[in-house]
Amino acid sequence: MYLFIGLGNPGLKYMYNRHNIGYLIIDKIYEVYKFPKFLQKKNSFLSIKKIENQKVILLKPTTFMNLSGVSVQNIKSFYNIKNENIFVFHDEIDLKPSEIKIKKGGGNNGHNGLKSIDNFIGNDYYRIRIGVGRPANNMLYKKSEIVSNWVLSDFSNKEKKEWLESSLNLISEKFKSLKNKEFDVF
Repeated sequence: MYLFIGLGNPGLKYMYNRHNIGYLIIDKIYEVYKFPKFLQKKNSFLSIKKIENQKVILLKPTTFMNLSGVSVQNIKSFYNIKNENIFVFHDEIDLKPSEIKIKKGGGNNGHNGLKSIDNFIGNDYYRIRIGVGRPANNMLYKKSEIVSNWVLSDFSNKEKKEWLESSLNLISEKFKSLKNKEFDVF
């Protein structure tokens, strides 16, 4: 059994925030692979489907980003999923927009959703990091406020056209390769 998690914040207000790129990816995979309707269960929206004779769970935590680990732990425990079969899609400010990198374990780079997951299940799961870039320097705010405002801001129409849609399409096209841990496709 495999668990694919898209990090984000629930609610229409956050739908196209940079921080919600994980939700957007899960929604795209859901659409492309025709998963059944999302169910609300254990602080999550989840959908389960067999792909290549293996159960795959798509998960969007209904907790806010800082508490993502609660929902991940609930589903991991309920379905007895090993960390080696857990994949987390999330925004990464230290990557150029549209850049995709995959790693297992390691630090969380200050990402509160990853911090929460690490606290609940450890850090030995796969992270699919999608670049959203960094904000331009602004001396009026503390660094943490600049980053927070950046990731909680919406993608511009230009970003959506220039790279967001193609990144979502690429990841959904390569979804089976991700599940099979064939990471050289990116």
